[in-house]
Amino acid sequence: MSVVQSVDNVALLPAYLAAGTAVLVLLADLLVGRAGATVAVACAGIVATGVGAVVVGGAGTRRTFCVGADCSWVFDGRAALVAGVFALLTLGVLGLSGPLLRGGPTPVGEYCFLLACSMTGGVVLGAAGDLITLIVALETLTLPLYVLVGLRRGSLASAEAAVTFFVVSVVATTVTLLGAALLYAATGGLHLDRLGGLLADAPDVPLVPAAVALVVLGLAFKVAAVPFHAWAPATYDGAPLPVAAYLSTASKLGGVVALLAVVQRALPAEVTGPVLALLAVLTMTVGNLVALRQRRTVRLLAWSSVAQAGYILAPLGVLASAAGRADDVRAGAYAAAVAYAVFFVVVELAAFAALVALRPAGADGGAVADLRGVGRRRPWAGAAFALALVGLAGLPPGLAGLFAKVTVVRAVLDAGAGWLAVAVALNAVIGLAYYLRLAATLYADPTAPAPAGEPAAPGVPARTGQPAAPVGVAPGVTPGRVAWPVSVALAGATALAVVIGFAPQLVLDLASR
Repeated sequence: MSVVQSVDNVALLPAYLAAGTAVLVLLADLLVGRAGATVAVACAGIVATGVGAVVVGGAGTRRTFCVGADCSWVFDGRAALVAGVFALLTLGVLGLSGPLLRGGPTPVGEYCFLLACSMTGGVVLGAAGDLITLIVALETLTLPLYVLVGLRRGSLASAEAAVTFFVVSVVATTVTLLGAALLYAATGGLHLDRLGGLLADAPDVPLVPAAVALVVLGLAFKVAAVPFHAWAPATYDGAPLPVAAYLSTASKLGGVVALLAVVQRALPAEVTGPVLALLAVLTMTVGNLVALRQRRTVRLLAWSSVAQAGYILAPLGVLASAAGRADDVRAGAYAAAVAYAVFFVVVELAAFAALVALRPAGADGGAVADLRGVGRRRPWAGAAFALALVGLAGLPPGLAGLFAKVTVVRAVLDAGAGWLAVAVALNAVIGLAYYLRLAATLYADPTAPAPAGEPAAPGVPARTGQPAAPVGVAPGVTPGRVAWPVSVALAGATALAVVIGFAPQLVLDLASR
């Protein structure tokens, strides 16, 4: 067998475009020195990356860096879907960052460079064919976020969030690498497809259960699955709003893609299935119950994001059952997890985009009470936020979220895991409470006294109920018009959520490839 690896540059084109975007952004910032030119170069590169991924993925499966039948890079329809979603998310977050970059202390070149580097990790992650490529890609996605989270200069919460995120991510990476090392010691292989065959032939090796558990638990940190979730709410709340949007969407999508890759192609379902089923139930239950008590908007969205991770993991938890090991049921479970992740990140991006539009430029997410009645003053942004919240709850007219939950429940029922389907349904009902409460707050009467246990909105005295300042605006901040990049990002995310809600089968077909 030849040890010379073949190289297909066409298969690598999406990664070239993503990495080239990061380099060009730095050059534009150095040579031109204008924020508008730097952002324009970043946007052009992001769009080129997405288009390149669609073109390459649409031409069929391409493999490169191969030794024999083992390949480190496999770019197929699912990899194209992942790369395209990462490009869309990065473009949307860049649009949401307009007020943060315009005339503020945030360096435009470095900000766009870090986003492009993170996008490069996401593009590579979807096509990773071995554990080393997968872990390096996941860290390339994550490393720039340490800096982005701490960009709110002078904010103690931002600094604490960055340190917390860094420490937890380092621990998670260490655990994952230890698991990968033990797998290599037990099998002598690192390629995902080869690992699957080796583990199937030698299931009784003592190191295998410990190695599998370490890899799954290390990746569970990245997904913010319970009990490895405690970093997420504080990190999201301390980060600038656009960065929190990226963490809640692209970062979580990266963890899901990595976990799905090792579960589908490498690790034995008999070991991973029960672990993932337990993680799914714990994650969705704890996330929903704690979200009920949140009074800060970003923390509420963060805990709801934790709960949503449980729904994504649920189809993977049925793989240990006899029915779950059938080829068609396994394929349906994998497709359901990928499709739910895509549905979720699109709707979640729309929710954060609406929150950025409703809050003053440069402000944090604030308290839920700060949004009391804000939908009356800004009807379009309020309606988009309400639609996103309804979609996350899985109710019409948020069809994307509705089909997402139906897809998960159907996959779980096809595998014969009725108890897990009941857990998903019960948690979906619990989630209705805080999603609909937040949506109702947007259109509540700002002059009415706040409900018991809820602080009054800024500018609304608790006793008289007479507004002293515009609703939804932080004290001392003059409200202004929504920046056009934020409006474009909000309109695009909302439109995409509506489109995929009417054409969910397209996402399912791409996810099943």
